[in-house]
Amino acid sequence: MKLSHLARTTAVLAAIGLTVTACGSNGDGGAADEGGAEGESYSIGISQYVSHPALDATAAGFKEAFETAGAEVTWDEQNSQADQGTMNNISGNFAQSDHDLIFAIATPSAISAATAITDRPIVFGAVTDPVDASLVADWEAPGGNVTGVSDMNPVHEQLELLQQIAPDAETVGIVYSSAESNSVVQVEAARDAAEELGLELVERAITNTNEVQQGVQALGDVDAIYVPTDNTVVSGLESVLSYGIDQQIPVISADTDSVERGAVATYGIDYHAQGVQAGEMALRILQGESEPADTPVETVPSEDLEVVVNQEAAEQMGITLPEDLLTDARDVADAEGEDEE
Repeated sequence: MKLSHLARTTAVLAAIGLTVTACGSNGDGGAADEGGAEGESYSIGISQYVSHPALDATAAGFKEAFETAGAEVTWDEQNSQADQGTMNNISGNFAQSDHDLIFAIATPSAISAATAITDRPIVFGAVTDPVDASLVADWEAPGGNVTGVSDMNPVHEQLELLQQIAPDAETVGIVYSSAESNSVVQVEAARDAAEELGLELVERAITNTNEVQQGVQALGDVDAIYVPTDNTVVSGLESVLSYGIDQQIPVISADTDSVERGAVATYGIDYHAQGVQAGEMALRILQGESEPADTPVETVPSEDLEVVVNQEAAEQMGITLPEDLLTDARDVADAEGEDEE
């Protein structure tokens, strides 16, 4: 697969390094063991914005990092299901708790947690642009009690992939939540990419999951649909997929989990791996190897970006995937077959 801007994306990912400073204590109030986290115990709160596969995978990966390290953790897992009032209650309760660290999944949950909690570390996952969301002062020097792992995705390369799959496409529809800053950032990136690639972007903004179907129908006669890592839209993804099947146009997603659910393809992030990465960062902070203020925000390494396709979904949308694309891609059907074995 030819992705002309892949070098640019890789350079951005590599530029964000890992800087650590030694200080702090473990969850038991003592110095961290030189051998790692084994034998240590922590109390950790997880605030998840909404249930959908990508965010669920982030939470699972985060917890796996602690299990792999042999750390004993008391988990307090809360999910606001995209309700602002519930989310703020979760953050308020966590602020009154004795948790050693808070893991906030997705931008809205991270903003809510950062507003309510200032006296202990907050690590985030599945946040696209933490500077734009005012979670950190700078990618390399967050400056407060918040840091984490961004799921900034390669929007330009994803639209190039769309062109490879549908070379005659001229208009691309995108439905997004105007209330999610992470989505607004991606739409802005998509506008720039579309202009460079000679595509016309047709945008429809929504405010909640119940409006996804209405939003996608309002796109009208587009040649393809691009789904960003928008929590609201991904929660209602089935409405987008159904529209793609009805109109016989490809739906390209920004995350791999959406491909497993029925999108045609992505060049995207493994959210489970991102969760593991955030968990390893949290462990370093809890063990006193670094502090959030001095721990650069990380992005997903380029080796964890992959081309994933769903040939069954492509057939349902009337698309024949190019053979040269299939050579280097992972088909979700192959993964399902391995699981069955």
